[in-house]
Amino acid sequence: MAHVSDFLAPAELQKISNLQVVARLVVEGFFSGLHKSPHKGFSVEFAQHRQYVQGDEIRRLDWKVFGKTDRFYIREFDEETNLRATLLLDLSGSMDYAGDGHPSKQQYATRLAAALAYLMLQQRDSVGLVTFDSMVRRFIPQRSGVGHLRALMDELHSAKPGGETALASVFRELVPRIHRRGLLIILSDCFGEVKDLVTALAQFRHARHEILLFQILDRDELTFPFKRWTKFDSLEVADQFRLIEPAQFRAAYLDNLKKFQHELVAGCRRHRIDLVPMVTDQPYADALATYLTKRLSRG
Repeated sequence: MAHVSDFLAPAELQKISNLQVVARLVVEGFFSGLHKSPHKGFSVEFAQHRQYVQGDEIRRLDWKVFGKTDRFYIREFDEETNLRATLLLDLSGSMDYAGDGHPSKQQYATRLAAALAYLMLQQRDSVGLVTFDSMVRRFIPQRSGVGHLRALMDELHSAKPGGETALASVFRELVPRIHRRGLLIILSDCFGEVKDLVTALAQFRHARHEILLFQILDRDELTFPFKRWTKFDSLEVADQFRLIEPAQFRAAYLDNLKKFQHELVAGCRRHRIDLVPMVTDQPYADALATYLTKRLSRG
């Protein structure tokens, strides 16, 4: 029997070229794998009736209709939300890294962004998109509707990783441009000076935005599995590389990574920012589940 994770494996979805199809499969596959609706507790409006079947909740019976027809009918509802969300997609050069058999961090982040946009627009939320590297590349304001989904998908499809990382300066630039407070969903490896990054994120929080930060890494970056002499090319500075013997650097690298992650976690906790580590070999369902859980907890 197929499990939802079978439909959400990054390596399988990477084979699909149509980004909107990927987004739909991720979202529909995710919901088909749930035993309990994640929408419970949302504000809703009445949509239609349907005939009662065994197992339906009695509290949802429409007794007025029963009085007129002598039949049991259930009241169904559509979600009516006022969420305003902006997706911030990191397209700096470091996002172009891909371990063997895995999508690059940029490919993973783009598909995750597409799935989140699809999900939120299906729920009648307003969604915007910012792509950036050392500067803002594209700023699409928050809107809703099917036409807007196409605009977001087209932009995500054309997004390619490039320049250097400048997370802090980009975020400081965006603070006055995202006028209405809402949910900011950041998709990035977060590489850079942690202190500057956390300070910039704190400015978003001061503007009363909620922040959901998906830190997307490749498994290689977490384990440093290299064993032979290896050429490491810079993904952000052209023609810059180093040829090293990995055993000499592994301990120092992993120690620096541990310190980096500790500072990032502490900074996010201090400013009440939801930090979600993701690895490119993990199902997208993990990220969607986190998003929905955080959203429901705010309700």
